[in-house]
Amino acid sequence: MELGNLRPARGAVKTRKRIGRGPGSGLGGTSTRGHKGDKSRSGARLKRNFEGGQTPMQRRLPKRGFKNINRVDYVALNLGRLQELVDKTGQTSFDVPMLVALGIARNTDKIKVLGRGALSAKVDLSVHAISDAAKSAIEALGGSVQLV
Repeated sequence: MELGNLRPARGAVKTRKRIGRGPGSGLGGTSTRGHKGDKSRSGARLKRNFEGGQTPMQRRLPKRGFKNINRVDYVALNLGRLQELVDKTGQTSFDVPMLVALGIARNTDKIKVLGRGALSAKVDLSVHAISDAAKSAIEALGGSVQLV
């Protein structure tokens, strides 16, 4: 082993380019960024949907529709499904926390009872909304409905 054969340990020397350190380094001047243009500037970041100055897609396409911010979405609970719950659980009284526990809706959902299907049991309900057909069917069997 002689002085001419000496080498630093593997990984001890950084091989990354040190750009922008003057003309003597060979990587001064434009610092590998090329000449002019937005990407040659410091702090330049292209927008996600930038198309080189061409009118972007979201401005070229027609706008359609309307989203009502006051819309209330309900989870539908039909009378037939309510009868299945009565048969399965043996309960005749249902409120929102119980329906959430049974997996009908999530805790933040609003529940509306609709009149599809047949109901043969007397049921006491406490829900957010109910249709006229469902209300009359439940009350005809002697049940009661309370709106939360």
